[in-house]
Amino acid sequence: MEDCTVWICDDEPQQAGFLQRLTADWAKRRAFKLHITQYHSAEELLFAYDADKRVDILLLDIELPGISGMELARRVRQSDRQLQIVFVSGYSDYLADGYEVEALHYLLKPVSAQKLDAVLDRALERLDARGRSLLVESDEGLCRLPLSEIRWLEVMGNYVTIHAGRDYTLRKPLKDLEPLLDESFFRTGRSFLVNLRFVKEVTRTQVTLTDASTVPLSRRRYDAIHHAIISYF
Repeated sequence: MEDCTVWICDDEPQQAGFLQRLTADWAKRRAFKLHITQYHSAEELLFAYDADKRVDILLLDIELPGISGMELARRVRQSDRQLQIVFVSGYSDYLADGYEVEALHYLLKPVSAQKLDAVLDRALERLDARGRSLLVESDEGLCRLPLSEIRWLEVMGNYVTIHAGRDYTLRKPLKDLEPLLDESFFRTGRSFLVNLRFVKEVTRTQVTLTDASTVPLSRRRYDAIHHAIISYF
């Protein structure tokens, strides 16, 4: 990753400021570009999250007034499976609940720079491993969809349907989405892009994916897709 966005949510401004200083020092030691924002309630963070979901790491207190930190984590996890959630709490009572929201770690206060550095390093490793993502519209609003989960894209009139664990239909031309994808995607014709990670078989007229879906292949693209597969893997 070239840069990273970290949100800190703690109802104690002094503690939030302390975490921000530790996090900024971690980024400075690693010559890493970092964007840090503090929030002092779950409601404040959720309001910001509804407007912009581009956050990578969440440092989250559990015992917040109003909506708890655990409930906040449940809500953001519904639309973002990549977000790295780190609980920072003075109590260990909620440790088991962290598994429900796929929390990366549970840090007990007082937090040391050494322990936070190790957790943030792990968070970056996970983010790098999962790769890039697209922001797409779902029934619940905007969500972040990892490119590694997209099997293929299909043009239908003025819309593009993204086939992943579920389907997402966007009113956007394919040429606008293509630059947002990585080298694992190959255009099989005017109306289709396939993710090479999921290709099982290629004939002169179609590509079969690991889930048994088939995508038409232009005859002129037959040699090109073989070269693309060899280069990618």
